[in-house]
Amino acid sequence: MIDTLQVFQELQEVLPPEAARRVAEIIGRVYEELQQGITRTEFQDLQRAMAELAEAQRQTERQLQALTAQMEALGRRVDGLTQRVEELAEAQRQTEQQIQALTAQMEALGRRVDGLAQRVEELAEAQRQTEQRLQALTARVDGLAQQVEKLAEVQRQTEAEVLSLSRSVKELTGELRETRQQLGGLAMTVGYTLENEAFKALPRLLARDFGLRVHEPLRRKYVIDREGDLLEVNIIGHASQDGESVTIVGEAKVQLSKNDVDRFIRKKLKRLEGALPGRLFPVLVTHMTTAADVEAYARNKGIALYYSYDF
Repeated sequence: MIDTLQVFQELQEVLPPEAARRVAEIIGRVYEELQQGITRTEFQDLQRAMAELAEAQRQTERQLQALTAQMEALGRRVDGLTQRVEELAEAQRQTEQQIQALTAQMEALGRRVDGLAQRVEELAEAQRQTEQRLQALTARVDGLAQQVEKLAEVQRQTEAEVLSLSRSVKELTGELRETRQQLGGLAMTVGYTLENEAFKALPRLLARDFGLRVHEPLRRKYVIDREGDLLEVNIIGHASQDGESVTIVGEAKVQLSKNDVDRFIRKKLKRLEGALPGRLFPVLVTHMTTAADVEAYARNKGIALYYSYDF
């Protein structure tokens, strides 16, 4: 007879209680049926089969224990992997945060790069404009250089012409100097001739027009002015008018102008006032005047005026 309690206890070690109980009952019924329907030899075979089954069960239990150990080891590995996965997940979160930060930095850097690209484009455009301006300036400088070269050539030609002109001017200056000397000599000759004629004609003309009696020949001489300096007088002589003593003071001009009249008053009459005996009687003689009103201008100044054709 089989001990179902022992079978139950053995099965309970590897199966849940309810399952162990059910299996033990089934084994007990099978055993009873076998006792009733099988021979001793069959029963022995059955016992061997049961022993083999029990051995297989023990091997299964050992395998189950080994598998359980493996499962526990695997569980520990899974726990380790789980922890590692958590760590990796945390690292992944940190990496994602870093990636987000880097993404933000990259976006900011991208904006800066865009700004730099725009700035580079602006600088490139400015560079192109600068190059264009430089080319234009170079062209202008080249043009100016050509103009300067042309001006330099013109300057050289001008200097040559000026040098030639300078020589011509020197020659003309020499000729003009000679001409002036000749004219001066001629003017002096004409002036002296006019004075000489005046010396002879004035006594008669002054007696006729102003009642002057000339007591001595008119002449040219140096006298002492009111400052005590020597002064050359072209025409001078003593005379009387209505019993009054006068000194004739005159000058001859080939061509008489208002400036000559003023100069005669300033340089001769003013300097001789009070320096000669009696009252001064001014006289001017000339071939012609520079303007129609010069004669009236001289007479309004109290100066007697005679032309050479009056002689």
